[in-house]
This record gives sequence, C-alpha cells and structure tokens, in this order.
Amino acid sequence: MQTADHLDLVMLAELKDVMEDDYPLLVETFINDSIIRIESLDKAVESGVAESLRVSAHSFKGSASNMGAIALSRLCKQLEDMGYEGDISEADPIIDQVKREYRSVVTCLSKI
Repeated sequence: MQTADHLDLVMLAELKDVMEDDYPLLVETFINDSIIRIESLDKAVESGVAESLRVSAHSFKGSASNMGAIALSRLCKQLEDMGYEGDISEADPIIDQVKREYRSVVTCLSKI
C-alpha cells in the first residue's frame, strides 16, 4: 500500500507543522469522527432520504479533504452528488469503497 495513493503527504506535513503537539489529537479526532460519519452514511441510505446522504457525505468530504485524504474525499463527493441528484440507489457500493478507503487512510496515518 502506497501512502501517497491515499494521502496528500505535502498537505499532511504542513498540517503537522501548524498543529505541532496537537497533531496527534487531530488525527485521533479525525479517525473517531470518521467512524460516526460512516455510520451516518449507512443510516442515510437505509432511510432512503437523498438529502440526508448529501449532507452526511458533504460533511465527511470536507473532513477528509482537510486531512489530505483526497481519494476518500472524492468518494464522498460521489455520494454527495448522488444525494443532490436525488437518486441514491447505487450508493451502497460507493459506501463500501468509502469504508475500504477509510481503513487504508487509517493504516497510512498510523505509519506517519
């Protein structure tokens, strides 16, 4: 697994410089919040409410982007677009990809 495939390493280095001693807390918060955000995506699809998926995906997209998790952010953008268009019938496979990418991001973050 190539870390650069999952994370923007330049962005993370800058974030680490800015956050200094608070960087580990930021990573921990991202990891924990992401679990809740993934659950929110699942619930939105289960409810069949496209707007809920759009809002949840938009929030997770921003969080992932802020952490340099670009591939994860792109997947969330796909879900956000589905919610915006009102058709979430194909969301489950994307959510599965989100879950896999999230696990990859966590693994990569633990190696940095």
